[in-house]
Parts: sequence; C-alpha cells; structure tokens
Amino acid sequence: MLAVYQSRATPVRLSEGLVMTSIASSSHSVTHSPVVVALDYDNRDSALAFVDGIDPRDCRLKVGKEMFTLFGPQLVRDLITRGFDVFLDLKFHDIPNTTARAVAAAAELGVWMVNVHAGGGARMMTAAKEALAPFGKDAPLLIAVTVLTSMEAEDLQGLGITLSPAEQAERLARLTQQCGLDGVVCSAQEAVRFKAAFGHEFKLVTPGIRPAGSEAGDQRRIMTPAEAQQAGVDYMVIGRPITRAVNPAQALRDILASLKQEG
Repeated sequence: MLAVYQSRATPVRLSEGLVMTSIASSSHSVTHSPVVVALDYDNRDSALAFVDGIDPRDCRLKVGKEMFTLFGPQLVRDLITRGFDVFLDLKFHDIPNTTARAVAAAAELGVWMVNVHAGGGARMMTAAKEALAPFGKDAPLLIAVTVLTSMEAEDLQGLGITLSPAEQAERLARLTQQCGLDGVVCSAQEAVRFKAAFGHEFKLVTPGIRPAGSEAGDQRRIMTPAEAQQAGVDYMVIGRPITRAVNPAQALRDILASLKQEG
C-alpha cells in the first residue's frame, strides 16, 4: 500500500537571519491510532518492506538515532510519502539555540512529533517551543524525555539524583508543561498520576509497551497495551513485538483489537 501525502511550502525564519523553506507535509495526523511502531532496522530495504506491509491508518512510525544516522532525512521523507505520521525520536539535548534549530529542521521535514531531553532545562525547552511558532498549525508535537524507561533508582543515584525514577520524572514533566511543550515521554506506571497532575491535553508517550507474553528486552518499566490504555497513555511505542512478528500486520491488528475491547 502506497499513499501519496501532499506537501506545501512554509517559510521559517531562524536566528542569525537564516530562512528555511519547508517542503514538508502538514503535521495534521492521518490516523487516530495510539500505536507508534518503533522502526529499529539497520537495513533500509528491510525497513521499507515492513512499512509497505502495514496500513498508515493503523499506526504511526518512530525513527530513532540509529536509523536516522544510517539513512538520514530521506528515510523520513519516504515514510511521510507513504502516508505515515512520523515521530522523530532524536532526543535533542544541547544549548538552547542549537536545540531550537534542530527542532525547526525536524518540523521542516514534516514530522508529526519530535522530542528533546527535559534535562536540558527550561531555557532550552522554551527555545525549542518558540522555534516551532512559524509553523503554526503545521508544527509537530513537541515532547520531552523525562527519565529513560531503562533507568532504575540506582542509575539515578549514580548521577547524584536521590529521587526515585517516578519522582524525577514528575519533576521534569512539571517543568516541561511550564515551558509550554505538548507532553512527555514517561513510563506507563507514571501515566495515571501524570494525567491527574497535568490534565488531559498534556500528552503521554510511553515506550516499554509489550503485549502479554513478550520479552521485556532492554526496558525495565513495562505494561501491556491494554494496561497502558487504562492508565491514560496517549501514544504507546511498540517495537519488536510487531516488527519481529511472523505476521507484523496481524500482530498490529491484534493489538488494536485488544485496545478496542478494553476501550
């Protein structure tokens, strides 16, 4: 299935007089699915073969550091051309100006969502948010990473942080909301508390989601899709249980069916 996604130009003015012209597609979502499939491939053809076997109405796609480093912005363009919403998961974390320019460049590509590290602080996150203003309604969702789902209390202690992962995540999520971002990446265990604390409009994106019977992999704080839905997760990132399934499209449909039943 190959869908054509129309694009339009949007002028974007950055600092130092630089003007970028976006040839990206509108960030209006093409699906209401909460599932974001993590594309963790080291082979471009394999990735595109997988993508061509699923329906853009059933999920969104996440492109992370490995694939973006290997295949560059053209991969993102190829996915958008096929009709998919793309979450560019590069976790920008730098000085405010550099981060702002990187976020604007991601918006120029036409991605649906982009993220930064909340640990970069308020000035960095505010600069990133302001960089998206010229894109108006076509701006991607901007979210922040709080505490990586692979981290446990002892990992934080090694960084001199005495808070629990849940406490540190809430602290950073509050800062993220104060800076005007759209939401955070958090573990599913934090979702109920975060929805109560930050409101329905503050989006929660959760990795570490595994259907019942799946291996935990390198994630430590995990939930099933149905549990995540009940907890208030807006977008659940699922990788290997779908991409490594014998029939990925069926695995995706099974997950969506379980969510409909629970919903």
